[in-house]
Amino acid sequence: MKITKLSTYIVPPRWMFLKIETDEGVVGWGEPVVEGRAHTVEALVHELADYLIGRDPFLIEDHWNVLYRGGFYRGGAIHMSALAGIDQALWDIKGKALGVPVHQLLGGRCRDRIKIYSWIGGDRPDDLARQAKDAVARGFTALKMNGCEEMQIVDTHDKVEKAVAAIAAVREAVGPHVGIGADFHGRVHKPMAKVLARELEPYKLMFIEEPVLSENREALAEITKHCSAPIALGERLYSRWDFKGVLADGLVDIIQPDLSHAGGITECRKIAAMAEAYDVALAPHCPLGPIALAACLQVDAVSYNAFVQEQSLGIHYNAGNDLLDYLVDPGVFTYEGGFVAIPDGPGLGIEIDEAVVIERARQGHRWRNPVWRHADGSVAEW
Repeated sequence: MKITKLSTYIVPPRWMFLKIETDEGVVGWGEPVVEGRAHTVEALVHELADYLIGRDPFLIEDHWNVLYRGGFYRGGAIHMSALAGIDQALWDIKGKALGVPVHQLLGGRCRDRIKIYSWIGGDRPDDLARQAKDAVARGFTALKMNGCEEMQIVDTHDKVEKAVAAIAAVREAVGPHVGIGADFHGRVHKPMAKVLARELEPYKLMFIEEPVLSENREALAEITKHCSAPIALGERLYSRWDFKGVLADGLVDIIQPDLSHAGGITECRKIAAMAEAYDVALAPHCPLGPIALAACLQVDAVSYNAFVQEQSLGIHYNAGNDLLDYLVDPGVFTYEGGFVAIPDGPGLGIEIDEAVVIERARQGHRWRNPVWRHADGSVAEW
């Protein structure tokens, strides 16, 4: 079997899909994208394709090493995302060709399903409380919400009080036993992060995500003195080498590699195993599309330390097209009782509706991050 063609499709709301074809008619799908930089990643996918055409798609480990190590400059969001989508598609091909799910090729699953959480959002505590109740009514037992709006490096306590009021409203709405993840989104710097962490302590959070940016992780030594909630980060780390220092520091409780940003299934399986050796939990980042989620679930299936999975169904980013719209069988992601079943079909376990992909790619997208500014006019972290 030989690789014959790589095709990319930029599709709404903010995703990119990749199809890899072979001379035996077996095709694989991947989702290589950086939100807001889809066209840049697309260009790199086609540069990497020069090496892959004519090669055996089964040699996934070797292809990964060549596409990573074969360039003098390596790593980072664009490179590792392009590589991630290619890697996902190669695993999809191999599983389909052999008639087994990817998790079977990775050693066999150690769980049948995994807990998922639902994103909630809103401008006021009452809006958040209502959305939280609705999510729980749909069976979710875990939620995630933005923990705060933009904050300057040292800011006023009214921002802190607003953040606390929102999380307090959600906790009151759902009771004491629903998990709540508070995502600081890297918007907060050390001086205010430790204040926020202390003030949120009474609400027994499932985790605090990105209390500071990953590049400022040394601040976690101070922040963790002010709270007992598990600390999560990792969506902006792209390889096992990026995670190595984070794990060695011993200050993070949950890592969140993104299967479409951190080198795909091959790399994230290794990152998960590294984390397990440090007794650190795995919760893959995935506010993306169905291929990315399917890839996450294959790694979740074989990673003992995986405990919860992000997914984008109904998330505010998915205007116009949602998670299930590109699937022939949307029921493959069976949500029940706050869990999603691990797909058991061959490859990634999903069937992409190629006709819908082609039709929606005619529209495409140019999604961009919003640009926020502080009251003094300086740019704020989004």
